[in-house]
Amino acid sequence: MTAALDASHAPGLRSWVASANAAAADFPIQNLPYGRFRRAARPGLAENSEPWRIGVAIGDQILDLAAAPLSGWPADLAPAFTALAAGDLAAVMAAPKAIRQQLRRSLSAALAQGSRQQTALAGCLVAQADAEMALPCTVRDYTDFYTGIHHATTVGKLFRPDNPLLPNYKWVPIGYHGRASSIVVSGTALHRPLGQTRLPGTEAPSFGPCQRLDCELELGALVGPGNALGETVPMAQAEDRLFGLTLLNDWSARDLQAWEYQPLGPFLAKSFGTTLSAWVVTMEALAPFRSPFLRPADDPQPLPYLDSAANRASGAIDITLELWLQSSTMLAAGTPPVRLSQSNFNQAYWTLAQLLTHHASNGCNLQTGDLLGTGTQSGPDAGQGGSLLELSAGGKSPIALPDGEQRTFLADGDTLILRGFCERPGAARIGFGDCAGTVLPARR
Repeated sequence: MTAALDASHAPGLRSWVASANAAAADFPIQNLPYGRFRRAARPGLAENSEPWRIGVAIGDQILDLAAAPLSGWPADLAPAFTALAAGDLAAVMAAPKAIRQQLRRSLSAALAQGSRQQTALAGCLVAQADAEMALPCTVRDYTDFYTGIHHATTVGKLFRPDNPLLPNYKWVPIGYHGRASSIVVSGTALHRPLGQTRLPGTEAPSFGPCQRLDCELELGALVGPGNALGETVPMAQAEDRLFGLTLLNDWSARDLQAWEYQPLGPFLAKSFGTTLSAWVVTMEALAPFRSPFLRPADDPQPLPYLDSAANRASGAIDITLELWLQSSTMLAAGTPPVRLSQSNFNQAYWTLAQLLTHHASNGCNLQTGDLLGTGTQSGPDAGQGGSLLELSAGGKSPIALPDGEQRTFLADGDTLILRGFCERPGAARIGFGDCAGTVLPARR
């Protein structure tokens, strides 16, 4: 069910790209995530006309697959490299798992110390600092789930102290259909949304800027091969339909949400923007960090269609997730971002395979590039909340910043940064890169 370990995962493997060998590098040779990029526009140019293409992150560099010669790669991978050079990651995402694995092994061998391709590829590197990033692929559709049980419980207690989890939570993966058109790549600034809110004790709502702007620390799973309308995806096939993961910030207007979400759920409180990190970490790269998926013995166990021996053995993934903030005042003073929280995806109540299988269980046709958000990933302890709503106890307990500022929710000028990484003994550390966005004032 999960990707097998091979030579590309060896913790002692080193690259001829020196920056990839740093101990804390997000992008060592054991990672090799994909991203869509072009060189940043030169000063004085009004418009960047350079074409977008797919690159592979290696250390602080990008291997430009449009510049890389086709010779030197296995002949049966030529269609894949041609698509990547043209900026078409979806063609690789939709390819059979065996092709994706072979592509990873070939890239690993080419970038490893002693590679015969080093001379040919050394001139095909672009510094990440000199690159402009786009979304790695076209996101066809977006569904956001609610797999973080600690987030669901904490938020539920704010509104339903006696019944924080609704009866269906432990039986069915809860999700809602999000807005794909407002998904943006890391580094894109977003305006504070406008909307309706109703203050306590008032009869009529008012319209204006959101006052309780929040973030949500999530992962996003990108679908690889899709399924036909009416076709289901059993658990035994679900992992092979997942291409890779990004970080995901599901920006949330909590005051708009409180007024509009009943009876049909999130709408304008969510659809104004969702931020993805620029690099897709493949499921193959995550193979060394798989963990058993276990439920408490007294909790309902998954229904048979959401259960499998393989999912129980290795359905969870050990990914450390962090939430960082830098205010405009901190930025002006040269104060670095401060970490607000840390949690781990291995505490999610549902696995990625279960999300995909459940999504398709009614015959819904998932497509290459569809995005499945995990929902906010929070831990059980204080300081492990994946949103300001949790960290500030619904706005009642302000968060202290290093320069004396306080936050209950986000202020204009704040930059919110998500970070994620995997590390464990016997494996090389890999990371996701930053997922960042800055809050701009509302447009009137």
